[in-house]
Amino acid sequence: METYQHISSAFDRDLEGIQAKILKMGGLVEVAIRDGSISLENRDIELAEKVRAGDKVIDAMEEALNAEAARVIALRAPTAIDLRVILSVMRMSANLERIGDLAKNMAKRTSVLVEMPNIDGASHSLRRMAREIEVMLKDALDSYIQRDEALALDVIDRDSEIDQMYNTLFREFLTFMLEDPRNITACMHLHFIAKNMERMGDHVTSIAEQVVFLTSGRRPEEARDKQDETSTDAALSTPLTD
Repeated sequence: METYQHISSAFDRDLEGIQAKILKMGGLVEVAIRDGSISLENRDIELAEKVRAGDKVIDAMEEALNAEAARVIALRAPTAIDLRVILSVMRMSANLERIGDLAKNMAKRTSVLVEMPNIDGASHSLRRMAREIEVMLKDALDSYIQRDEALALDVIDRDSEIDQMYNTLFREFLTFMLEDPRNITACMHLHFIAKNMERMGDHVTSIAEQVVFLTSGRRPEEARDKQDETSTDAALSTPLTD
């Protein structure tokens, strides 16, 4: 019994360490979303470069977290319930890493857009969309800390609002392009940013779905109907290269 308690105590410490890492990683991703959208709104190249540099830290954290999770699984042989926690955290870290990549892509396009004509209201609308995603991510992480299934389900429901924001922006960019062909290049870059934000919402939703799985052992009962009414062509979301 004493040996079992020792192993259990060691596992608890390992698990606390893993969970602390995922929360720290989540905090960095929240900052990346916020700074990426602010750099766009203010045409702040220096802040955009900070977001791009910060993505390397997020990537390194995901690698470290996965390595630690694999070590714990191999060393501690966790029970089914404990294993579910570790696997959920690993999936969450993958989603956070992807959101970080999308924030980096937004920052890349910021440095291109500063050389182009300003599209009235676009940066403000994208900043508003980013704020909503940032709040969703905070709530998804809170739902994980608190094991709050209701909050996680609420985050999942809110993804439709992000889809609607994206649809509205897509139509606005089309209008700008039709009204003046000189707006086409800038609007295409802005559309790529909006699409990346819509994908951020999907990844936040996946994190919330992991919380539902963790707390209940089941997936959300109904598949989500995506509200993105635009093309799903992969070319529309191709990121800029480094």
